[in-house]
Amino acid sequence: MSDPSTTTRTPVPVRRRAVVIGGSLAGMLAAAALRDAFDEVVVVERDELPAGPAHRKGLPQAHHAHMFWSGGVRAAETLLPGVTDRWLAAGANRIPVPSHMVALSAQGWFRRWGAETHFVIGCGRPLLDSVVRDLVREGGGVRFLPSTAVEGLTGTAARVTGVRLRAADGRTRCLEADFVVDASGRGSRAPRHLTELGVPAVPERSLDLGLVYATRVFRAPEGATGFPVISVQSDPRSGSAGQSASILPVEGDRWIVTETGTRAGEPPAEPGDFADFARRLRHPLVGDVISHLEPLTGVTVSRSTRNSRRYFEQARAWPERFVVLGDALAAFNPLYGHGMSVAAQCALVLRDLVRLRGVGAPRLARRVQRAVAVPVAAAWDLAVGQDVFYPEVRGGAPTLRDRILARYVDRLVSTSCGSLAMVRDLTDVTSLQAPLTTLVRPRVLLGAVRGPLLPPLGAPQLTTRERALLRADRPLPSAR
Repeated sequence: MSDPSTTTRTPVPVRRRAVVIGGSLAGMLAAAALRDAFDEVVVVERDELPAGPAHRKGLPQAHHAHMFWSGGVRAAETLLPGVTDRWLAAGANRIPVPSHMVALSAQGWFRRWGAETHFVIGCGRPLLDSVVRDLVREGGGVRFLPSTAVEGLTGTAARVTGVRLRAADGRTRCLEADFVVDASGRGSRAPRHLTELGVPAVPERSLDLGLVYATRVFRAPEGATGFPVISVQSDPRSGSAGQSASILPVEGDRWIVTETGTRAGEPPAEPGDFADFARRLRHPLVGDVISHLEPLTGVTVSRSTRNSRRYFEQARAWPERFVVLGDALAAFNPLYGHGMSVAAQCALVLRDLVRLRGVGAPRLARRVQRAVAVPVAAAWDLAVGQDVFYPEVRGGAPTLRDRILARYVDRLVSTSCGSLAMVRDLTDVTSLQAPLTTLVRPRVLLGAVRGPLLPPLGAPQLTTRERALLRADRPLPSAR
C-alpha cells in the first residue's frame, strides 16, 4: 500500500472568469476577445436576449440605419472568423465604396468611381447583432445572464474583483471575476461604480446637437438588388440647422430610410410629412425616391444621439482587472456610423493586449484603457470637429484648432469630389482603417493643394437602370 503522504496528486486547475457588462455588439465582441484567456466569460445583460434578429428594448436606435464600415468589419472578422459570410448569408449587403454610394457632401456630390476602395455592411441592426451573438454562443466558453442588472462593482480602488447583480425577481448576489469589462452602452454607470470604490473621477465631455432621428422602412423596388446607398448630407457651417437623409438597402428587399435634424430642424414623426421633409433638404433626391415606394412601417423617432466621452485613460489611478469599452467609453453622433467600428476595434485591442501581456500582468487594464483611446480619439475628432459648428449646439464653441481642421477637411472633401486618390485617403480615415494623421502625409497635402482633378458634378450620378427604378427619368435639380 502506498504512503498517502507521498502520493502525487494532480493539481486542480484554477478556473478564471471574466464578466462582460452588456450584451450588445460591443459586449459580445468583448466576450469573443476574452474567451481564449478565461475558462468562462459571463455576459450580463439587463434585457432579454432575442433568439433571432429581433429588436431589443435597451437598444432603441436599432430601428435606424446602421452602416458598418470596413475598418470595423475587419476587426470583427479577426475576432469572429466567418462573421462576414454569416451576415451575407443572412441577407446583409456588402456595399462597395465609392462605386455604390450616391452621396451629396457639404462640398458637393461624390463621384462614383468604378474602383472599390472600401465597403460597408448594410443590414438591420437586429440581424447584425444576432449573427454576432450566435457566433459567440457557438464558439463556447461564454455564458449569458439575461434580465440581470449590474448594481455595482466589488473590490477596491486598486483592483476590481467582481460585480453585484440584481435578477429580475429582485434577488441580489455577488459574482466574482478575474476581469470585468463594462460595455453597457450610453447608460453605463461606470463613473458611479468607480467612485463607490474610491477611484477619482475623470474628465467627461458632451456635445449635444439636439439631433433627432426619424426612420421608416420601405419595400425596395422590384429588381433593386445591388442598389447603392443614397445620402444627402448637411453642411455644418451653413448657419442653418443640420438636416440630412439616407437610404440604406438592407435584408428582405427593404430600404431603411433615416432622416435627421439638429435642434430647430427636427424631422417629423408623422408619416404624412416624412417625404416632404426629405424633399426640402439640400437636394430632393431622397424625398422624390421614397414618394414612389410602399411604406412597410410607421415612423420611429430617437433622440439619444449626443456625442459623449469619458477620459478614463487620463485617470490618475486605475483599478486592476477593469476596462470600459464601447458607448460606455465614448458615444458618437450616429450620423457618422463610427460607433460599431470603434467598438470592434477596441475589442480587438483588448484581445491583443491580453494575449501579449497575460491576464495577470500588472497594469494590464490601464494599458488597455490607454490603447483603446486611440481609435476612440480618431472617431471623436471626426465627429466633434464637424458637429461643433452647428447652430444651437450645447457643450462648447469651435476652437481655433477646430476651425483650422475644419477648413482643411473641407478642402480634402472638395478635392475628393474630383479625385479618386483623395477619396481613397480620406475614406481610409473616415472608415477608421487609418489614423487621422494620414491626412497630413505629404501625398495628401499635395493633393489638397492641387485640388480636384475634375469639375464638380451638378447632379447625382445615377445609371439608366437606377433612374428607371427610381422613376427619375426627368432632369434632377442641382444641390442647394
